[in-house]
Amino acid sequence: MRAACIGLPPNLMFAEGGGQRKSKRICGHCVVRTECLAFALDERIEHGVWGGMTDRERRSLLSKRPSVTSWSLVLRAAFPQGD
Repeated sequence: MRAACIGLPPNLMFAEGGGQRKSKRICGHCVVRTECLAFALDERIEHGVWGGMTDRERRSLLSKRPSVTSWSLVLRAAFPQGD
């Protein structure tokens, strides 16, 4: 309910190519960005911009850290006070 994208057209966060930059800017001001990213990583969501990362960026991160079982724990430890 606190996400910066609440109320925006859903297709905005599922843009392709250059449209993803606008989506990422929206995430840059979001108070739940870390939680959103952790959710997308933990659930292996394949499409859209989540937590400021594109699907391609998330796939790259997942492939570099295949042993991580809970991105929520990892990101909470990295950002204990939030974003």
